[in-house]
Amino acid sequence: QVQLVESGGGLVQPGGSLRLSCAASGFTVSSYTISWYRQAPGKERELVATITSTGISRTYVDSVKGRFTGSRDNAKNTVYLQMNSLKPEDTAVYYCTAILGRHYWGQGTQVTVSS
Repeated sequence: QVQLVESGGGLVQPGGSLRLSCAASGFTVSSYTISWYRQAPGKERELVATITSTGISRTYVDSVKGRFTGSRDNAKNTVYLQMNSLKPEDTAVYYCTAILGRHYWGQGTQVTVSS
């Protein structure tokens, strides 16, 4: 059974850092591209970053380039999103997702950036 479980969210001050984790089960993360999306209140869900099966991290939102980086730990079957220099506009629920025939989503983890 495919399952994705995010963790690591929380409340952080502007300029702080968080590392989100996406623990996978039922498949091997090193064989698939894992994506991170986020959804802020009143906004559509947007693609933030991907980590390919070859371990390459890409970001898709201009505002996070240079601040967010994806990575993967094959031994833990877990994908990460390192978020640095956080801004209030990064506040959102963050989801990881994988496509294995269909889209599988985690339950999301809340990130709140506020002083």
